[in-house]
This record gives sequence, structure tokens and C-alpha cells, in this order.
Amino acid sequence: MSTLETLTESVLADAVRHTGLERSTLVVESAEAVIWADGSLGCPQPGMNYTMALVPGFRVRVRAGERLLDYHASRRGQFVLCPPGRSAEPIGDAAI
Repeated sequence: MSTLETLTESVLADAVRHTGLERSTLVVESAEAVIWADGSLGCPQPGMNYTMALVPGFRVRVRAGERLLDYHASRRGQFVLCPPGRSAEPIGDAAI
């Protein structure tokens, strides 16, 4: 199981790889525990099927210059950088 703190560190490392920016220039705008509606983690890919069950997880938003990177994750630590226009809102907050 991943914690919000360890997940945020992994997400920041991924944001550095995606943007090429220095870690010190990235800003975590929000990091919260959420409930996703299904196994897509709120970032469904066209043509894919997902587990139809509530998934406890996290959402971490990172400011990288002018870009806002929206990461969706499960409690197991699996995360995805969700592109603009494909992001679904979580169905609720989750107590950690």
C-alpha cells in the first residue's frame, strides 16, 4: 500500500522525467485521498474495459511552469498522468 506522501514523491520524479524541469521548480498544488468510480482511476482510455468497482486512491496535481499535471493513483501505488480532456472527477473524498 502506498501512502500519499510516498506516492507524491513518485509523482514528482515522474513529472521531472515528463517535463525536463528541475524538481525544485515543481509545485504540488494539491494531494488528496479520493475514491475513483472504477478501475480507470478517473482516466479512462478509449476502447478499454475497467473493473466496475469503487477504487480508493489519490489525486496529485503538480504545477510545472504553465502546465498543470494531473496524476491519478490507486492505493497500491499505480499511477497515471491523465491528459487534459480525459480526466474524470473522483466520486468522493477518502479518509486516509
